[in-house]
Amino acid sequence: MRVLADHGRMRLERLDSARVFALAMLAGGFITMGALLSVLLAAGASSEGAIRLLEGFGFSAGFFFVILSGAVLFTEANVALPAVLLGDRRAVLRVLRFWGLAWLGNLVGALLIGWLMSIAINLTPAVDLLLRHVVATKSVAMHQGAGAWWSVVVSGVLANWLVGMAAFFATMGRTIIGKYVPVMLAVTAFVAAGFQHSPANMGFFSLYSAFVGDLDWGSVLAWNLAPAGLGNIIGGGVAVAVLLGWAYSRFDPPSGHADGAGDRQEAARVEE
Repeated sequence: MRVLADHGRMRLERLDSARVFALAMLAGGFITMGALLSVLLAAGASSEGAIRLLEGFGFSAGFFFVILSGAVLFTEANVALPAVLLGDRRAVLRVLRFWGLAWLGNLVGALLIGWLMSIAINLTPAVDLLLRHVVATKSVAMHQGAGAWWSVVVSGVLANWLVGMAAFFATMGRTIIGKYVPVMLAVTAFVAAGFQHSPANMGFFSLYSAFVGDLDWGSVLAWNLAPAGLGNIIGGGVAVAVLLGWAYSRFDPPSGHADGAGDRQEAARVEE
């Protein structure tokens, strides 16, 4: 957890608003690519289990591109930034700025890449049908009232509990494969379960808007992206950063200890 905290702290110190927004757009684009790959791979599969597995496997590629590139993803920041606040509450304003720019940049990047994809390719009927089904599943809360809104929040908690753990696991790997395997498993689990992940939903809704059209973005923001984002903050911040930070705090070396220096070097390597 110290590695993630150092990673988040360095981002707060080194990235100005323009760079945070640009890297967040990049992450939104990668996530949209993962959303497209998930429906491309799963379209035409013969069983529900195979569909969910292929959707998760395809989507994990987009998340892993974010990890490898150092792009700024709202839900990954939901783990690193609370980890920073655990050690320095004075950073709260910088953290809030980073969070807001990450979320907005993810959305703009998703919309841009979705639009460019609609110009570049055409979807087959099977892929189009699966994309419509995925978006319809994510849109259920729009028609069921306040209780469903809170169910999206809870689903978002579970989604970013898994995605936060994926970011945590990625710091442990010492090779590309060593990082990818746990990330793939955690991301596939949340996708297969149908949990609500705000940036992932941005990708799917952006694809739907670009290829199909007829999307009420006001309802999407109010009934899906906002409650999912709230749940994502709770899931990554509380269920991962706070819980693991508290559980392992007694094992953290004091500042300046050799192990702490090693962790800071690892955080620098992740940043690079």
